[in-house]
Amino acid sequence: MMHRFICLCLFVMASLSVQAQNIRVGAAVRVITPDPLLPVSGGIGVPHPVKEKRGDLFARAMVFEQGGTRFAIVNVDNLGWTSILGNRSRALIKGIAPENILIGATHTHSAPDAYGFPDMSGKSYADLKYLDWCVKQIADAVNEALANLQPAFLKVAMDDAKGKIAYNYYAPALYDPRCGVIQAIATSGPRTGKPIATLVNYAVHPEVLGNSRGILSPDMIGPLYQKIESTIGGVALFMNGAQGGMVTADTRLEYGKEGQGQKEANTWEECIRIGELLANEAMRIVAAAPVLVNPALYCTSRKLEFPIDSEIMRYILKKSPLKYEGGKENYVTTQLNLLNIGPAQILTVPGEALPNVGYYVKRNMNTKMPFLFGLTNDAFGYMLAKVDFNSFKRYEYVSQTSLGEMTAEIYMEQALKLVKESPKPQN
Repeated sequence: MMHRFICLCLFVMASLSVQAQNIRVGAAVRVITPDPLLPVSGGIGVPHPVKEKRGDLFARAMVFEQGGTRFAIVNVDNLGWTSILGNRSRALIKGIAPENILIGATHTHSAPDAYGFPDMSGKSYADLKYLDWCVKQIADAVNEALANLQPAFLKVAMDDAKGKIAYNYYAPALYDPRCGVIQAIATSGPRTGKPIATLVNYAVHPEVLGNSRGILSPDMIGPLYQKIESTIGGVALFMNGAQGGMVTADTRLEYGKEGQGQKEANTWEECIRIGELLANEAMRIVAAAPVLVNPALYCTSRKLEFPIDSEIMRYILKKSPLKYEGGKENYVTTQLNLLNIGPAQILTVPGEALPNVGYYVKRNMNTKMPFLFGLTNDAFGYMLAKVDFNSFKRYEYVSQTSLGEMTAEIYMEQALKLVKESPKPQN
């Protein structure tokens, strides 16, 4: 009798423990392809007209819940997604604290202008009605993912992605080859044992097609989505990394010196090759990962303030019809997030950090699986170390389109301070 009583107590305690820590995950997708098609933007300047599309643009959401912790990760197929637009979506989302909603851009150079870039006369060509519609689609995706929450196990993995995927246009070998993958697997219902969602984190410019070919497209990220979803099911997401200066898709047909003088394959077929290769590598990497039954989840945030030293960036922020609202004059405020998902630790980056900035932050994080979500919560141009700022002719462009010399320095200091103040991820 006593033996049965002890066993019953142990069973109840184990059940309560599992219930208290049970993870639920939901995912959803919305198409945000404009109809009719709109001009596409690859950066500062007037958007280029388009005559066709290759693949649809998407907003993709993945929501995590464990006990009182709940957060959302969203990727948007666009060059960048500002906090102005992101906050409008956050206001429409019920059930998740606004600061726990991470919205990042894939950084395709073949989508409509979401910054409201002004020309020399101050005129902007952004379609504000389209952007407002996207705001609602993003909120709808998160709300649906929240409604779809279901018990899940997780798999988390990181390894070098093999093959001809990315390189640094400025210095070919100076890039991060690591690919991080987070996968949620259903533990009940008709899809038991199958993926709910697979998130891929990798640093690369999706600019195979670019913005001057008359094509609207998610670029190489579209074939990545399709390959993962058609092979293993569920929803595929892509969060970019530290891809600044200039980590781009490896479309080289000939290898030239420091990215110069080679021919490139800037075609949709090349988007398919690279996107499917990265998808296959991500699936390979996560396939061997152990199943995590109830890994700990953690989410926190803090505000960051950056000075705007660049005249170009001041002009953009002042003249944009999105109406950037800052605190102090010539400063911007943005949000930094830190997530722990089992053994992985994730930091957001509000712009395009150069690889050395990314490497420095990653090697000082409390994990062997450091993830950086670039262009997330904001996308304020390039972020390069103070010693690199305007130091080389090669860095003239990235320096001009950065907020300033101290942007990366402030980010690194505050990001690593947040790491020290937060619990270590579960090993």
